[in-house]
Amino acid sequence: MKKFVLSALVAVAAHGAASAQQPNWPKSLTLTTASPGGTFAVYGQGVAAVVSDVVKVPTSTMQTQGPNQNVVLIQQRRAELGMTTMGPAYEAWQGTLVINKGVKHTDIRALFPMYETPFHVVAIQKSGSDIKSMKDLDGKTVGFGPAAGTPGVYMTRWFKDLGINVTARFGQGNDMASQLADGRLDAFAFGAGLPIPAFSELDTTQKVNFFGYSDDEIKTIMGKAPYVAPFTIKAGTYKQQTVDNKTLSMWNFGIAHKTLPDDLAYAITKAILENNQRMVQTHAAAVDTLAKNASTNRFLPFHAGAARYYKEIGVQIDPAAQPQP
Repeated sequence: MKKFVLSALVAVAAHGAASAQQPNWPKSLTLTTASPGGTFAVYGQGVAAVVSDVVKVPTSTMQTQGPNQNVVLIQQRRAELGMTTMGPAYEAWQGTLVINKGVKHTDIRALFPMYETPFHVVAIQKSGSDIKSMKDLDGKTVGFGPAAGTPGVYMTRWFKDLGINVTARFGQGNDMASQLADGRLDAFAFGAGLPIPAFSELDTTQKVNFFGYSDDEIKTIMGKAPYVAPFTIKAGTYKQQTVDNKTLSMWNFGIAHKTLPDDLAYAITKAILENNQRMVQTHAAAVDTLAKNASTNRFLPFHAGAARYYKEIGVQIDPAAQPQP
């Protein structure tokens, strides 16, 4: 009898695992991330692993130039899942995205909140010529990561808004860090979940300064960019960061095309938000990957499957972000 019961339980468990993937689901999924050296690349590995293991749909990551390219790839259905910062998502929705102007990306849908992306700068300490503020970068050569990435688009724009003239260089995050260490750049300006892997590497190998924006600079930028918010990078985020850095941030969200099956969107959203500790083990920024933070999305419609999950657990989503056909 014991053997019979055990065999039955094993059979039920096996059936549950096998039936997790529904007939209308794709056999596999691709998740768009970003270049190495940034948080998207690391965080995305965690998302892919959770979806593969919990939802039972094999999921791989695709390196891209970041959020701007990701929303285009999802709109064009060249990937099933993606990650984006809400600034690019807002401009994509409006049809003003820098890399695909004139096209309203109205087929993208929000799934789950990821974390906030604060923007800040790292520079090598140099006796008598330290760079410690944004205004110190005037006339300097600054790396921003990929040209189509969020820092490459927005931080370069904000320098112009502030009247700070820099020579911009673009490339993968790890490459920007190497160029800074080699003296080919004066600073590396970037935005990603904290701590930024490339910044942490510089923190352990170089004498560096970390800094953000002044109060007046923050006020100027916020007057032009309604999708940003004030943010403080706490002292100690990096070993050599001894004071708080005031700066700006944007939220990031997991996204999908509106045609992703509702039950699959539900399963993915549920899996990511109910396996937070596992996500945090992938990257510390996932501490904010919580269902309650779905309310920070105030414009991008949620996928119907994701909205169903939030309703089940009693999380209110913004009226402007309700599902659309």
